[in-house]
Formats: sequence, structure tokens, C-alpha cells
Amino acid sequence: MRELKIKPRPFVKWAGGKRQIIGDLLLRVPREFGTYFEPFLGGGALLFELTPERAVVGDINYELINAYLVVRDRVEDLIEDLKRHRNERDYYYRIRSLDPESLDPVKRASRFIYLNRTCYNGLWRVNSKGQFNVPFGRYRNPKICDEENLRAVSGYLRSAEVKIIHGDYREVLRTAGRGDFVYLDPPYAPVSDTSKFTEYVSGGFTEEDQVELAKVFRDLDSRGCLVMVSNSDTPLVRDLYRGYLIEEVRANRFINCVAGRRANHRELIIRNYEGP
Repeated sequence: MRELKIKPRPFVKWAGGKRQIIGDLLLRVPREFGTYFEPFLGGGALLFELTPERAVVGDINYELINAYLVVRDRVEDLIEDLKRHRNERDYYYRIRSLDPESLDPVKRASRFIYLNRTCYNGLWRVNSKGQFNVPFGRYRNPKICDEENLRAVSGYLRSAEVKIIHGDYREVLRTAGRGDFVYLDPPYAPVSDTSKFTEYVSGGFTEEDQVELAKVFRDLDSRGCLVMVSNSDTPLVRDLYRGYLIEEVRANRFINCVAGRRANHRELIIRNYEGP
């Protein structure tokens, strides 16, 4: 783990982010491992807690990965562009309506972070055409440009050997081998028909995808990787990972629009190793 003057933190809010259970995850991280792999990167809470010397991380959401690359490579340009944004309803919808593919990487990352910081519930959701469609959040004073943290994230990503990949989780995990630590944090299996949310990208993450991921978990196990998975506590998930170490933890989930349904959710942390 790296010693940094300022510890980086997630620079985006992300549905299913791990800040709620980060302590439970850290208790279960292997004491020693080779390269750290995280193919469902999201906000990167565990990556930034561990700040490993070597990591391969990725996500299928291009807007997210472009933002990570811009934070790493052009953080000062990004900060300058973020400063121009305004927390105003009409301005928000004007920025939301922009076609991200028409923007250069810096302005595209700036739009992404601005919308993430000012949209309702910090929720990144797209429609069937892949268009971001979350309404204005009406926050009084959102921190659109956190200069100190953006520079801290950029400093870590540039000083460590961190490979950032836009792609399917299988591509991110292609080179994982014996002694490497893999953390899998997929879109969670829904606990009810009304709780389903997987639209981080057009197409979502289906039950069949959960089944395929469990097969990849077993393949990683056979390669000698140290693998940890977080997911919702459902019969499907327990059945898919039967035979491995399954532990229950509690967390609040802020994605639900009904405040009373956000608290005390059961989640599972699943591992193919004991300890640490």
C-alpha cells in the first residue's frame, strides 16, 4: 500500500458504492497479494482505501472510464472546466442535453462529474438509447469541483502502476493469476421486483449475467487468485456461490427514493480464502 500525503477518495457518487461497508471489506482483504484487480470500478472506494502499487481496474461505462483517464492525465484542465458549471435547473438540463460524443475528453469528463454531483440522488442511469436521464437534484450547495481530492486521485493514479480499462469484466480480469487479489462488485442481484436497478449502461446486468459472473469467480479460483465478491443477500446469490465462504453484513442503500427503505439492508461478502 502507498503512503500518500492526501488520501484519495471517490470523486463520483455511484449507486451501490462501497462506502457503507468499506470497513467490512477492509477486514477481509488479504494481507499480501500481487496485483489488485477491480473490473466493476464505479466510485473506486476500495481501490482508494488500499492504494495498491499495482492494479488493473475497469468498467463497462465509458463516461466513467473517460473521467478516470482525464483525472489522471489532465486534472488541471478538468478543474478549470468544472469551475464554470452552475447549480441551476435550466443550466443542468442544457448540459444534460449535450451529446457527450460531441465533446472533447476534458469537457466530457467535466459534464459527467457535474451531472453526477447535481442530479437527483447522485444516480447515474441511462435509458435504452444510452442517454443519461436523471432529473435535477436541487441540492443547495453541491461540491461540483473538489480540487484537493481530484489532485489526490490524479497523483495516486500517476504515481502507481494502475492500468485503467474500458471494457467487459472478463477483459479486465484476463491477466489475473496466482496470488493476485480480485474484488468483484457487480450490479447487485435485485432483492424484489421493485428494487431492480442495473441500468448503469444500456442493457443492464441480468440474472444470466450473475450466473456467468459466478462461473468467472470459479475460474479465478482455479487460477489461484484471491477473490472477494459483494452482492445482495438473495437465494440466487447464495446458491451461485455455494461452497465458498459467505458472510452477511448490514448496509444502508441511498438509491431508494423512499427514505424508510434505505436502511439496514443485508448484503453478502463472499470469498474463496480464509483470513486474513
